[in-house]
Amino acid sequence: MTIAAAPFAIRLAALALALGACTAGAQQVYRIVGPDGRVTFSDKPPVDPGVKAAPAPVVAAPGLAATGNAALPFELRQVAGRYPVTLYTGPDCAPCSSGRVFLSQRGIPFTEKTVTSDEDVAAMERLSGGSAALPLVTVGSQQLKGFSEAEWSQFLDAAGYPRTSRLPSGYRQPEPSPLVVAQPLRAATPTAAARPAAAAPAPAPALPPGNNPAGIIF
Repeated sequence: MTIAAAPFAIRLAALALALGACTAGAQQVYRIVGPDGRVTFSDKPPVDPGVKAAPAPVVAAPGLAATGNAALPFELRQVAGRYPVTLYTGPDCAPCSSGRVFLSQRGIPFTEKTVTSDEDVAAMERLSGGSAALPLVTVGSQQLKGFSEAEWSQFLDAAGYPRTSRLPSGYRQPEPSPLVVAQPLRAATPTAAARPAAAAPAPAPALPPGNNPAGIIF
């Protein structure tokens, strides 16, 4: 599998596919520089001793933690980029623990936000448009209140997440973080009227009809 030098956009796409295949199969991709300066990528080291080769770096998906060079498989990175999963949990919440275990066992890369302070609760109510019922999970723009394995599975299936874990052995979920990060005190803070309105999030892309029999819109 050798990817010759080509127009940049084509080489970039081909390299992304090569790195995704390399990660999924625990193979190594080599960056090969020929005597004429031509750069190619291959999953096999060069035979010609006059050719320079170095392992190509494997890059993890932005915002998703990984240990060492363990990165998400290409298809899983694509789905997580389009429809990121965020889990909102609270202390002493058995359903929250069940939801966390479910996502982990299914191999879903997710971010966990904890709701422990009054500020967290207020932010949670604004986010959900009602009571701060926990757990709450978001898949893309969809919000699911309370833990229901059947409902969560339906939405994850519709988003395109695999039904069995494809996370590499070295993958580690990001550490949970508070929903509201404490800010240092300032001499003066703008009033609520002076604060700029938060920009509305961009709508997530629509799913292909064949992958979404339930008609879920993200």
